Amino acid sequence: MHFESAKSTSVVACDQNPIMTPDIALNLLWVVWVASWLAAAFWSDRAAGRPGFASELFYRIVTILGAILLFGTRRFDHAAVPLWRSGEAVGWTLFAVAALGFAFCWWARIHLGRLWSGFVTRKAGYRIIDTGPYGVVRHPIYTGIILAVFATAAFKGTGVALFGAAVMTGGFWIKARLEERFLRQELGTAAYDSYRRRVPMLVPFGPKAA
Repeated sequence: MHFESAKSTSVVACDQNPIMTPDIALNLLWVVWVASWLAAAFWSDRAAGRPGFASELFYRIVTILGAILLFGTRRFDHAAVPLWRSGEAVGWTLFAVAALGFAFCWWARIHLGRLWSGFVTRKAGYRIIDTGPYGVVRHPIYTGIILAVFATAAFKGTGVALFGAAVMTGGFWIKARLEERFLRQELGTAAYDSYRRRVPMLVPFGPKAA
């Protein structure tokens, strides 16, 4: 009789603490995306031109700082007090939103093919691509990452995480602006400005020519 009671208690405990939670799933999602993204870096043509390293330094610093705030919030004991706590249903919903963001990234990555680069560059034979996800926004990879970033910050529910998401967004916006200035010089102002007038920068159906 005592053995059955202990067994029942163990089963209940297991039910209350499932192996896969939204928190674990979201962390795994980021690990899988980063690993696959780095592996795919080998599927890319060599750069034919790029701006100087100094011009790229600022957006890198801003983006890294935002990532530290977003993913390292447990180190900020007082600032990381949750503003709200996501229940399991909300947690899985935010996981799905982050997964959607990464799927949008991969759609853009595959659509761009070997012309993709993790840095601000121009590849040989580069042309303005305005189809697929690039007909929705001019920088769909950044849009997808930003969506995943804010889904993660909303799940964490801390002011530090939300601020980190905002800082990372600022970093991607700075990078997008730098990329556009560079491509306008490389591909021709008239051609690129025509694209800018037709397609929003980061937010679908948002303002154009930003």
